Amino acid sequence: MDFSNLKAIYINCTLKKSPRTSHTAKLIGVSKEIMEKEGVSVEHIRLVDHAIANGVYPDMTEHGWEKDEWPQLFNKILDADILIVGTPIWLGEKSSIAQKLIERLYAMSGKTNDKGQYIYYGKVGGCIITGNEDGVKHCAMGILYSLQHIGYSIPPQADCGWIGEVGPGPSYGDSEWQGETLDQAAGVESDFTNKNTTFMTYNILHLASMLKKNSGYPPYGNSKKEWENGERWKFNNPEYR
Repeated sequence: MDFSNLKAIYINCTLKKSPRTSHTAKLIGVSKEIMEKEGVSVEHIRLVDHAIANGVYPDMTEHGWEKDEWPQLFNKILDADILIVGTPIWLGEKSSIAQKLIERLYAMSGKTNDKGQYIYYGKVGGCIITGNEDGVKHCAMGILYSLQHIGYSIPPQADCGWIGEVGPGPSYGDSEWQGETLDQAAGVESDFTNKNTTFMTYNILHLASMLKKNSGYPPYGNSKKEWENGERWKFNNPEYR
């Protein structure tokens, strides 16, 4: 397999600004290393390090905000074939930063590509979750639904994660807890997490590669431009009496 023509971007939605340790970044690193070994061009960004305004418009400086770095970041996301969202779990939910990312992605979803399709058609999405106690599948459910709704394609097994035991405890990748050195870093020997992270990464690569080789999806039956021009393909408006 040759994935060297693909670009991937990981958006880490940790609440911690660089250079503070992000446990989500550590699990992202497992997937990222696989992609790099496969020749994929990869970028890893912490959203919290950037001045991203709240809102659901493409550029929030046009809506009362003094600064918004989203338009520049969006260009990087759009240039990538793959978007993987990483987030910690707080109170059973994805982080507020992850929600902001989804809202800003949604702000651009009305744009179209050169086929007249919505802008994210032909791109592939996935997610990586870390935390304690609960919520990996719940967080993945919301993130992956949102990505597919705006046009990203989601392959099988497009999420992975790690959670610790119930109650306070070490987070993914921690080698020390409450002043004591752990026998091994938390989570790194979890076969379930390692398997799912690997399968997720390769499933994303396979789908992205297939879509890229075929120039995304054919515009037959899904072009906003053609619909607005009156094309209905095989659709007939039902008549109810």
